Amino acid sequence: MTNSHESQNTEFKSSWQDDYLKWICGFANAIGGIIYIGKDDNGEVVGLADYAKLMEDLPNKIRNAMGIICDVQLHDENGKKFISIRVNPYSVPVSLRGRFYYRSGSAKMELTGVELNEFLIKKAGKTWDDMIEDNATVADIDENSITKFIADSQGHGRLPETAGLSVFQILEKLKLTDGNKLKRAAIIMFGKDPLKFYPNIQVKIGRFGVDAADLRFQEVVEGNLVHMLHEVQVQLNYKFLTRPVTFEGFQRKENDIYPIAALREILLNALVHRTYMGATIQMRVYDDHLTLWNEGSLPYGLSLEDLKKEHSSRPRNPVLANACFLGGYIDSWGRGTLKVINSCKEAGLKEPEIIEKNGGIAITLFAQNYSDRQIHEITKTSGKTSGKTSGKTSGKTSGKTSGKTSGKILDAMRSNPQITIPELAQLCGITTRSIERNIESLKKLKLLQRIGSAKDGYWEVSVD
Repeated sequence: MTNSHESQNTEFKSSWQDDYLKWICGFANAIGGIIYIGKDDNGEVVGLADYAKLMEDLPNKIRNAMGIICDVQLHDENGKKFISIRVNPYSVPVSLRGRFYYRSGSAKMELTGVELNEFLIKKAGKTWDDMIEDNATVADIDENSITKFIADSQGHGRLPETAGLSVFQILEKLKLTDGNKLKRAAIIMFGKDPLKFYPNIQVKIGRFGVDAADLRFQEVVEGNLVHMLHEVQVQLNYKFLTRPVTFEGFQRKENDIYPIAALREILLNALVHRTYMGATIQMRVYDDHLTLWNEGSLPYGLSLEDLKKEHSSRPRNPVLANACFLGGYIDSWGRGTLKVINSCKEAGLKEPEIIEKNGGIAITLFAQNYSDRQIHEITKTSGKTSGKTSGKTSGKTSGKTSGKTSGKILDAMRSNPQITIPELAQLCGITTRSIERNIESLKKLKLLQRIGSAKDGYWEVSVD
């Protein structure tokens, strides 16, 4: 007999234990499956001595414990008996002594907390974002966010005509209402204060040093989806991502560390696909990479490898996703992760990493690495440019020394971010005033920034 393997809908047990009722419950709540009793982990028949009693007891045990009926069959292979228990999927939730189990991959898991809540809603034929928020009224909707949403939708040709409509009528057009009530998706999308209704409607951004224990500063962006989509990008651009600078002739050119399309897409994916009753979206920014994590596992049938190729769109929050589609924020073809991967590839960056982590999905973007040679070229060019604008004599001196001095300063600050200006002056063999002038130049080029106060802060070099 060819060996089989356990999978989403197959389980092997060499003998029966009542604890295996949990597996039956898990199958009933997922897509169904078969449990073989009398087979080892490789699917080889090992036989059952008590098969007659089991054939009599098992149907009653299953019915009495969970109220469901399963097809229990006896099989014979080369004189060895084994039993198959075929479990059909149920459209209603099935519990075992008040607990709910679910088959995920080849493992059985107990559903609790947020996962149980989402499971029960799904079994009722709904999704979390499609539920009515009884406590919300139109007064809880931010009209400015709707105005911005409509402006963002221009050029995409997806949004129904909204001219002359009231706020509630616009929400109706977006399928964010049910009768005269607002759906949860309306609050997430346009609410004045979503935190009033649901916890953790935030994006937490942290700037880290060498590792996750080295937190340097952080910001928390909260509000509705339209606001967070814009504000997170503002925070990244002006506080968390310092752009390397090069020069083309006399023109200063800023280079994006990460493709804008990739940053926007991973943020949209997190906002649309997250578990909204779960943890805050978390973004960790390091010197050479950026990671975004949101709670919520992949839907059944979709793997991490599927995200790297064409795949069906299966949003966790379909009502929210539909509104974002009408606004032109996303498409409905499951191409979000492909956009991220392709934009990084076009920018010459390493392929992003996508993993399942801590009950959610984490995606990491890797930055362009700037070498010491490139830094010295940048600072040398800066020195020459500065020299040309300040006279012949000073131009000659600046052109020869500025690049070397700037390079020494950056190297010293990498090694010791708390190094003082007098220490730098002694190291470079120049005056403290010259050090200060070099630092100001490096700050203007966005190669360097001071984090914290003059007394207790530290230097952060923006390129490696």
